[in-house]
Amino acid sequence: MTHVFVAPHPDDAALSCGGLIASLRELGQNVTILTVFSGSGQIDGLTGYQREALGFGTKTVWPVMEAFNRSHIASDWELPDDPNYLPAWAATTDRLEATQEDADAAAKRFWQRSSWYRRASVRNESLAGQIVMAEVSTQGAVYTDDVVEAAAAGELMARRRVEEERFALFAEASVVFLDLPDAVFRGYQGDDELLGRPRDDDDAPYEILRREILRLEPHRLYLPLGLGSHVDHQLCREVGLRLLGEGRRWVMPGPDLTNAVAFYEDFPYAWWDGFQRWEDLPFDPADRLPPDIGLVPQYADVGDQLERKITGIGLYESQVDRLFGSRRNMADAVRAYGRQTAELGRVDGFAERYWASARV
Repeated sequence: MTHVFVAPHPDDAALSCGGLIASLRELGQNVTILTVFSGSGQIDGLTGYQREALGFGTKTVWPVMEAFNRSHIASDWELPDDPNYLPAWAATTDRLEATQEDADAAAKRFWQRSSWYRRASVRNESLAGQIVMAEVSTQGAVYTDDVVEAAAAGELMARRRVEEERFALFAEASVVFLDLPDAVFRGYQGDDELLGRPRDDDDAPYEILRREILRLEPHRLYLPLGLGSHVDHQLCREVGLRLLGEGRRWVMPGPDLTNAVAFYEDFPYAWWDGFQRWEDLPFDPADRLPPDIGLVPQYADVGDQLERKITGIGLYESQVDRLFGSRRNMADAVRAYGRQTAELGRVDGFAERYWASARV
């Protein structure tokens, strides 16, 4: 059998379907990842938000709140020396002292062949009059504007394509890039736009995606459900719904994709939004379906492939810290959501859930 996974961006198939992909390949079935919005556009003129939406910055809580590059933003409140009041990036005095001692020791070892050594302040304080990144004590900087600019100039989308190819090699799957421009290159910016309704002039890539899907002749086709409401995910879901509404064309016979199309739950959006049941959705994709077609949940037992899924997601180095903060947080989130999904489907261990089309 041939299975085609439609990924709005590089990493979406690994994040949402990595367990099933590993299981299918273990059974010797063919898997193709069809990555849609993998293309770049004009780098010049992108806002800081748009750059970070492409994968730069510390957007670990996106899309819950709008991300920011805090190299130029002061703290919103006074910072008493109490861990209950400090922001996540700050440290108490005793921790700073211990870190400073370690830094001094490391500097001495590095400069041991010299008669002097350079000392760096972990408190973001000026020593010997040198320039510091920010004026707010203990805050420091994570990504400076210069770093963001340099990274953008290095073609992030090319890096993400390489990561997608590495995952495909790891998963023993083939990958096809349509290279349509990401939403930020189509002018979307800010959470209200990127996580809102697609613009009237931004049509779903139906014809090009349909042509590629039919060329691949899938026995099973997987598309995003659109959880999190990212516009690119919504447009891919729209293609799936239109394919189901198309039915069989008898003038030029084509496949009837009913019973072949399934929608996957977009991770980590589903985890962030607390999605468990159909009633939790802020929309109802079923209202766009033909009256004789419904969506039914199917659970894939991925307990024996979960660690392989986690390893595969870790190949997307440009995205893991941005989305989860660290590889460990990513692994914890994958396991927690897999366990929650398994409980919903009464599956032992861990599971992924798919909403499969079926005639009713």
